[in-house]
Amino acid sequence: MEKSLHQHASTRIPFGELVALTAAVFALNALAIDMMLPALGQIGRELETARPNDRQLIIVVYVLGNGIAQLFFGPIVDRFGRKRVLVWALGGYVLGSILSVFASSFALLLLARAFQGVTTAGARVAMLAAVRDQCSGRRMAEVMSLAITIFMAAPILAPGFGQLILFAAPWRGIFVALLLYGALLAIWVGYRVPETLTPERRKPLRAGPIAKSYQQFIQNRTSLGYTLASALCFGALFGFISASEQIFLETFKIGQGFALAFAGVAASLGAATLINARLVSRYGMRRISHSALLVFIIANLIHLAIAATVGENFILFMGFTAISFFALGLIGPNASALAMEPMGDIAGAAAAANGFAGTTLAGFLGGLIGRAYDGTTMPIILGFVCLGIGAFAIVLWTEKGALFHPHQPDAAP
Repeated sequence: MEKSLHQHASTRIPFGELVALTAAVFALNALAIDMMLPALGQIGRELETARPNDRQLIIVVYVLGNGIAQLFFGPIVDRFGRKRVLVWALGGYVLGSILSVFASSFALLLLARAFQGVTTAGARVAMLAAVRDQCSGRRMAEVMSLAITIFMAAPILAPGFGQLILFAAPWRGIFVALLLYGALLAIWVGYRVPETLTPERRKPLRAGPIAKSYQQFIQNRTSLGYTLASALCFGALFGFISASEQIFLETFKIGQGFALAFAGVAASLGAATLINARLVSRYGMRRISHSALLVFIIANLIHLAIAATVGENFILFMGFTAISFFALGLIGPNASALAMEPMGDIAGAAAAANGFAGTTLAGFLGGLIGRAYDGTTMPIILGFVCLGIGAFAIVLWTEKGALFHPHQPDAAP
């Protein structure tokens, strides 16, 4: 008994450090995606892409690689532990950055980007499982909200960092910066993070138990429903990100103001996650996420109607996109916590299934929206509307039509 208590205590990560570490690991994705945005045109010209929209593939292949790989990392994390997988994944992130620096063709760069996406998949699954090891329910939603609030500095500032690097160096310098970030994070994990998965909770790496774990996730209405609904919402986000460089530079022709415009939109997402961390313990995950989803749909229906009749302009687009991002900031952490809540005994597999379905589906849908870019914002707005309505239908199915109140008490820490 005494030994068991000692082992449990040794796996605890201090709350503040858990939030900071989660934010830092989540920032791997944000930096790898958003620092690229100012350089997409330069990369496309230097590596001679066949079509202008092909440069979006630098984002899309990374996202798809990240999503698909998460499915395989779940059992690995449940077998070998969180810390070991996290350290190896960060090493792979550094290697992917090196391969990108020396890529001599567009095809090789896409391969390096896909590999880098795979490595961040391992980091995300391991970190999300570690968070679930430490807490659950509204406490987990609070950790996720605070982590995302801190992490939001990455997408807000990343395009600006990318632009600054381009002033001093070629686009390959961006991958050097990613390399250094991954290396520093690996050192932090190696020296400060304990293993949160105790030996008695490790699961065998066999096909039967693995399939059973994923079956358990799929058969849970709450986990599956909120994973799919979140995926549709973030498909809209990825669609905007993949086409944002073209929208701001070609449609609105704001030039070097791109980084500031992107930061302004992303700041609303960060503000929402900060507010969510304060409100979730009072109002609950369902009330907040359901209300935010309705705001997302209504705002984009209004935007679509105005753009189709009166016309679009930069201020209008920025305002409605900021509202949409604010709603996504309330949906994201709560949907993730709701999906993970029933999965405490298979946190690694659940994090993998959640990430696979969420990221892969979101990346695929976002890629379709981005590829539909035609020089106007209409494909983006229409994509937001369709995906928002689809997500709302899934939530209705998940909750059997009863929204805005918990069907069962959210678990305590």
